[in-house]
Amino acid sequence: MQKRVLYSLIALMSLSLAGIVVVQIYWIINSVNDKEDQFSFAVSQTLVSVSSELDNREVEKVYNVLDHIRDSLGVQPDSRTISELMLIQRNQNLDETSAYSNSLINENYKLNPQLLDLDLDSLTFNKLLNKKSSLVKGSDSVKKRKTFKELSQLDKYKKELDAEIISNYNSLLPISQRIGKEELQAIIKEELVNRSIETEFEFAIYQDGFATRIQSDDFDFIPSGTWAYSIYKNGNLDTEPYELYISMPDRKIYILSSITGMALLSLIFTTVIVVAYSNAIKQIFKQRQISQIKTDFINNMTHEFKTPIATINLALDSLKHPKISSDPEKVANYHRMIREENKRMHSQVENVLRISKLEKDDLNIEKERHDMDDIMIDSISHIQLILEERGGVVKTHFGALRTEVLVNQSHITNVIVNVLENAIKYTEGSPVIDVFTENVKDKLVIKVRDQGIGMSKQAQRKVFQKFFREHTGDIHNVKGHGLGLAYSKRILDDCNGEIHVESTKGKGSTFSIHLPIIT
Repeated sequence: MQKRVLYSLIALMSLSLAGIVVVQIYWIINSVNDKEDQFSFAVSQTLVSVSSELDNREVEKVYNVLDHIRDSLGVQPDSRTISELMLIQRNQNLDETSAYSNSLINENYKLNPQLLDLDLDSLTFNKLLNKKSSLVKGSDSVKKRKTFKELSQLDKYKKELDAEIISNYNSLLPISQRIGKEELQAIIKEELVNRSIETEFEFAIYQDGFATRIQSDDFDFIPSGTWAYSIYKNGNLDTEPYELYISMPDRKIYILSSITGMALLSLIFTTVIVVAYSNAIKQIFKQRQISQIKTDFINNMTHEFKTPIATINLALDSLKHPKISSDPEKVANYHRMIREENKRMHSQVENVLRISKLEKDDLNIEKERHDMDDIMIDSISHIQLILEERGGVVKTHFGALRTEVLVNQSHITNVIVNVLENAIKYTEGSPVIDVFTENVKDKLVIKVRDQGIGMSKQAQRKVFQKFFREHTGDIHNVKGHGLGLAYSKRILDDCNGEIHVESTKGKGSTFSIHLPIIT
């Protein structure tokens, strides 16, 4: 795939993914706003219902008393007989007195005296028959200039004390005598539950901007989370109406919790898409990198095989020449050359096969106790000829006292040789290599330091990957195929060892091999 097409596809996919994320965020924000509106509407409806319930309960209380009176027919009075029930309210500003009276006849009823705030054990009065209202101007007495309006009884169970009279009378009472804190809390809670709102709430009743005694312990006015509604609105018009406030301290948490499930699923799916997309992009670039590395590997392997094959062909052609074939010394020399080049190709194939077997865990490595000093000396001897050709030198600094480890001699020798060969390959001019050994705790540490070209930080992270090679230009400028260090790391992993590199560009590299010591 061409680079331009690949980058165009990635750009389009990234834009689409960003659009999906933005839409998800927009949907979540809209859902929260909708839930807030629904919540606010439900709380407002709750306040309306609570206000209506409070009015109904006031009327119901009086009706319950009168029902009790009806059930008490025939009971003899034991203290006082009431012949007329009168409610009086005075307006000093208008100099008016309003009186609401109910005429009583014959049959006696028993009434709880607390209704009229009298210090009696019980009261008796007769069945309510009709109601009269009067208005008195300019006097506190209800005996002057009366106007009456007669109203017939609605039915035998419905009493003449209607809601208007009750509200007008109760408006003169303190709010604490009209509703209790616990009762109001129970009403509010019931109405909220009816609307599927189950969260903590605080409440308070205000009049003329001041809090009354009826409020919850932790009520705090929060402008953005408090709702208000007028209650007991049918009372005396001369008094300020009461305001019922409800606050929801945990409103935000409650609203967010209502969409947590869907938001969480949306977040999970979006995260999965983002992660999958990121991995897909990563794999695309990784495959491109692997493809490039494999191309370099094939080119280098071709180069590595081409040279010995050409040498072998040249030697075979030379052996056909009569002058050479008749000279035993030259024949032996060409035979040696063919054998060396054949050995070189065999070594390349073996390296590739080793890596393949190590990847599949098919390589059976038998480990034995060995002295690493001996293996180090043997490994250095393997690269002595190459080193002499380059005019280089290896300086040994064996400082470790404990050097016995559990390894496979052949494989660990290849590991040391690979590291030493890299030090030679990546050094311009005559190589100078220092080899150190030391004991660090229960480990044997082997360090191979060169004064070569060094490598970048990026190269250090990839140097132990298969097929990776640090290039300085043309892919054939350094012989090899990028398998030596990958093979070395895999062998050391099998021995419970480690290999690390420290390098500075232009100053050289130091490879450190750590192997566990055995006793």
